[in-house]
Amino acid sequence: MSAAIIEKYGDARLPRYTSYPTAPNFSAEFDALDYPAWLKALPDGQPTSLYIHIPFCRSMCWYCGCHTTITERDRPILDYIETLHREIELLASARADSFSVGEIHFGGGTPTIIKPEEFIALMDAFRNRLGFAGVVNAAVEIDPRTLTGEMADALGEAGVTRASIGVQSFDPKVQKAINRMQSVETTMETVEHLRRNDINAINFDLIYGLPFQTVESCVETVEAAVAMRPDRLAVFGYAHIPSFKKHQRLIDEAALPDVRERALQASAISDALVAAGYVRIGLDHFALPGDDLSLAQAEGRLHRNFQGYTTDACEALIGLGASSIGRLPQGYVQNEVPPGLYATRVSKGELPVAKGYRLTPEDRLRGEVIERLMCDFAVDVAAHAAAHGFDADLLLRNDRLDELERDGLIERQGGNIRVSDDHRFIVRAAASAFDAYLNKSGRSFSKAA
Repeated sequence: MSAAIIEKYGDARLPRYTSYPTAPNFSAEFDALDYPAWLKALPDGQPTSLYIHIPFCRSMCWYCGCHTTITERDRPILDYIETLHREIELLASARADSFSVGEIHFGGGTPTIIKPEEFIALMDAFRNRLGFAGVVNAAVEIDPRTLTGEMADALGEAGVTRASIGVQSFDPKVQKAINRMQSVETTMETVEHLRRNDINAINFDLIYGLPFQTVESCVETVEAAVAMRPDRLAVFGYAHIPSFKKHQRLIDEAALPDVRERALQASAISDALVAAGYVRIGLDHFALPGDDLSLAQAEGRLHRNFQGYTTDACEALIGLGASSIGRLPQGYVQNEVPPGLYATRVSKGELPVAKGYRLTPEDRLRGEVIERLMCDFAVDVAAHAAAHGFDADLLLRNDRLDELERDGLIERQGGNIRVSDDHRFIVRAAASAFDAYLNKSGRSFSKAA
């Protein structure tokens, strides 16, 4: 792969397309009264997912891009959990018929910062006030540095089925540079705690492009990780945005790898995981061959949502907690981001919606095309357009697609678009060609875009 192609596309500032339109297009002018109406309109038995945001950590990892607050005290966390219970009651009262919750995901922050009994009480509230489907998959993100044996027991008791463990890198030099010291032994102990509680579906998160990271240290991290045999791994490139996340200013920019080194690190991690028996899923996930994610990809039913690649096909995703985003068939809603403002809105008996977006028929078409490209690296644009009642030229007469084709990164045959295996890393650029909102600026794929 040429250096020019890596330079042009490797560090382009493009969305991850976990939604379409993407969150910057949500509007504060959204009518918050639409949200309860959308909830009431869900058909009985409609499969529903929950996302619960816990925006607290005990210390700040300097690479972090999440909405989180550092606290050494438990009081803010306890107050927040109380507000979550009130939000659950508001959701329950907004809809007389039960939800049919089949998927639950706790994200953060550090979800396991809450106490074991508080976690169990939240799961009980979801079951008793919102209602569960016959089978429930529950996942939680975990920081191994703070997980106790008691909390692992509580996760098992509460019915958690999957755990996502933050690893990032096992290189001590890298860990020191990002303020996250975490040994292989600590991570292994967490895995053992979880498996003893029948939480056998384990994800690891890795990051490349961190300060002082090298190809060699990336491969060493992979080797240590696969020795614990997680079912899935997600591999992300570090996004350095100190103007937006001020704590990232604590990272030594001179120690960050350049775009070519980042590409080499990503490629080395991918090669090492495939050599260890993992299947590459989409852009940045890997899974064992028998994992549901691998089967979904092979059968063309892989999906993408705010948690990345998933087998979750629910049209209804309800976000709880500060900054959380939900999606219903009619569109998107996002809660207030500051925890204090979120709590104030809930205390007034209001669903704490700050922004939202009502989908148009064209949004649905474009979102479907983008999702299939992100999941399958190929899409029959003409077929999707016809199914939605649009002329395919609306999407196919496209300067950005022309540019990708000229650069040899996609193949076009009529209404079919395909990204080759050798150029998977540019799939977001291919997806962005169908993003009507991004393209309003007429920007190119250059790094400055």
